Amino acid sequence: MEAGAEQGVMGHRSVATVETDDHTGREGFEILAREHADMLVGFLRSLVAQADVVDDLFQETMLAAWRRLGDYDRARAFGPWLRGIATKLVLRHRARHARDVMRCDDAVLDALETRFQEAGAAPDAFRETLDRLRTCLGRLPVKLRDAIRLAYEQGLRLREVGKSMGASEEAVKKRLQRGRRLLAECLDSEGVS
Repeated sequence: MEAGAEQGVMGHRSVATVETDDHTGREGFEILAREHADMLVGFLRSLVAQADVVDDLFQETMLAAWRRLGDYDRARAFGPWLRGIATKLVLRHRARHARDVMRCDDAVLDALETRFQEAGAAPDAFRETLDRLRTCLGRLPVKLRDAIRLAYEQGLRLREVGKSMGASEEAVKKRLQRGRRLLAECLDSEGVS
């Protein structure tokens, strides 16, 4: 990352703007990258459990997008193009580290892409949904909230979450199940589908 890059959305570093003499749209890359950072992180987190791998794939995706910016058709939406790059990188990572990546078939990837396209049509709506999710997460009982954060934000396995919380794997599974249900109910009451 170049000097001048700054901490971006959700702790990820944004790609710095580089002065270029060409007019291929590189000047706007930083803006597009920032606008789609939350969406890309959400997409990657839905495919990969470990937070450090999500960070690495985020950076690889942004770097690949920067390098391939000349291939980007500006008449098309940036989000699907970026997620296409990310999908290829996730699949490559999966081939190398099959046990570390959440398994999903092409139908799941297609369904995720559809949901993210719908959300990408209104980036502000995605941010509002993320804010509502954070609010609902804050309303959960501490044990449920901690289990969800350890499992989903930090990418810990059930055994690691249990060890950290002093609970059995079965207790962690139940906490995660109950926490997800309560989050879904809260989001439904907030009008989020």
